[in-house]
Amino acid sequence: MATTPTRLAKAARREQLLDTAVAIVRTQGADGLTLVTLAEAAGVSRPIVYDHFGTRPGLLLALYRRLDERHRASVTRALQDAAPGVEEVAHVISAAYFACATDMPELNAVSAALKGNPDMEAAGLEMTDTYVDLMAAALRPYAHLEPDALRLCCAGVLGAADALAAELNRGRASVDDVVTALVGLIVGGLKTGTVS
Repeated sequence: MATTPTRLAKAARREQLLDTAVAIVRTQGADGLTLVTLAEAAGVSRPIVYDHFGTRPGLLLALYRRLDERHRASVTRALQDAAPGVEEVAHVISAAYFACATDMPELNAVSAALKGNPDMEAAGLEMTDTYVDLMAAALRPYAHLEPDALRLCCAGVLGAADALAAELNRGRASVDDVVTALVGLIVGGLKTGTVS
């Protein structure tokens, strides 16, 4: 059992609990993460964990949101350093997306554990919208598409990225393969206005 300070501010305690939850999912999978296992691993009482998350789906959803925020922050930082040009920006988006798939496998595990949860479906749509908006803003200077068409193109590319990530996670493709494929889809989609 980890030893932690007994009195942390509520926000600091929540961060500590989410850090511990990531560690549990990394070592035991999402099935190993419950409110009880989290309390034991974090060295806190069960009521503290219940106070922060309420239910196991509440815990999983909070963890999913946190991992998603870290992923988007990573992409945003990478885009700030990107050289100008559509292929360069497409490469940064692609590389950052698949780095998340390999560096944060917990995101997929938590997402799978939440399948069928109505709150997760709403949160997933919200997170997808945010990511599509991020992509569209980064690609807008290179697109000759109306904003709605660009957004649809980015939504299609994101769906393709999820499928490519599944191939990567199954060992059917390398990181270089999926990055190259996604860059091609982004650049091709911007040229034609559709994802082909």
